[in-house]
Amino acid sequence: MDLLSIYILNLIVTIAMFTVLVFRAWVEHKNYKLMWKELEWNKTCQTTAKLLKAEKSLFTKVEGGEELYEMLCELFSANK
Repeated sequence: MDLLSIYILNLIVTIAMFTVLVFRAWVEHKNYKLMWKELEWNKTCQTTAKLLKAEKSLFTKVEGGEELYEMLCELFSANK
């Protein structure tokens, strides 16, 4: 093997490693975005559950409020 073919082989290996690295970074970025959305949803559910517990009497005063309260508790995983 002459020196030029070694350089070309090195260039091909380097480009392949870079391509794999970019692909792995892209996959990690997608996973990070998915985990971030899930954390935001959990925070929203916790905040809404606290709000629902605090304002339960407000829901019971209006017509259909009990059903609405139960549906919201189910949607945001709030314990009654």
